[in-house]
Amino acid sequence: MVQAYGADTDNGSAEQPGARGSRFRGLWDRLRNDPGYWRRGILLALCSVLLTLLMVVHAQIPNRLGNLGSLIETFLPWVALFIPVLLVLGLLRRSATALIALLLPAVVWLNVFGGLLTDKSGGGGGDLTVATHNVNAGNPDPEGTAQQVAGSGADVVALQELPGRQVSTYEKSLAGRYPYHSVQGTVGLWSKYPLADTKPVDIKMGWTRAMRSTVKTPQGEVAVYVAHLPSVRVKLHAGFTANQRDDSADALGEAIADERVERVVLLGDLNGTMNDRSLNAVTAQMRSTQGAAGDGFGFSWPASFPMARIDQIMVKGVEPMASWTLAATDSDHLPIAARVEL
Repeated sequence: MVQAYGADTDNGSAEQPGARGSRFRGLWDRLRNDPGYWRRGILLALCSVLLTLLMVVHAQIPNRLGNLGSLIETFLPWVALFIPVLLVLGLLRRSATALIALLLPAVVWLNVFGGLLTDKSGGGGGDLTVATHNVNAGNPDPEGTAQQVAGSGADVVALQELPGRQVSTYEKSLAGRYPYHSVQGTVGLWSKYPLADTKPVDIKMGWTRAMRSTVKTPQGEVAVYVAHLPSVRVKLHAGFTANQRDDSADALGEAIADERVERVVLLGDLNGTMNDRSLNAVTAQMRSTQGAAGDGFGFSWPASFPMARIDQIMVKGVEPMASWTLAATDSDHLPIAARVEL
């Protein structure tokens, strides 16, 4: 004899067919008959709308007041942290209005930044690997840092913030892997391939923090720029102090625009993200390897808890194949690398 058993419920009775549907209908009836579900949480819903507007119209926020627009754009991906906070508050308030409104910032954030959550690297391919690192002038282990970056297997390595007293250490540490190099001011370039037409680039700072060189690869010439733009600060009385950096970015953009070599790679610490409008003189004419072929956001600073990608690898005339961050060194920046197809 076959006996059918129903699923036990909390009260010991079998769950009847259609009970689950009845439960959902009961929940809908409560929402429909209790206006409080819709009236509560209006302020939370308004916060969701404002968060959405921040992501949609951030480019319209003026920089006249303490470079506020650039400051917001630097950390724009982090607005996602407000979404789970609003979700929890909406659930605590039992507000249908707040929860539905939360769909707006969630959808917009995924539309703007969702593509960065995936690995866009092509796996194989590419015939030139480059790396860049702000080594930090106060680095206590320059030799170890140099060896670690070289261990990435990069064909070309750019270093920034090289103090004069440590240049010889970096040169000795990298000489075995890179027979060609040049140091201009506080930036340097090391290469497995010959360098030509190497010279400093004036970025309006009064001393040399940028350079360019032609790297003669087996696939042809590539103009490689190395740059370390001025630092920025957030001050209560002055806001986002980035004017000197902005002027240097404009000068760097002009130099790259005048470049006669078709294939160009920019390596360096730009002290700004790809979202920051003040770097448009550079970003408008070049592609970020991280944005085109990277794995995740690729945040590089600060190394202890990366919050922004201010170290950049940008290209034009070549195809990005992969882009990634390297393991931390004794610097306050993470080194980054990319593989490109010439």
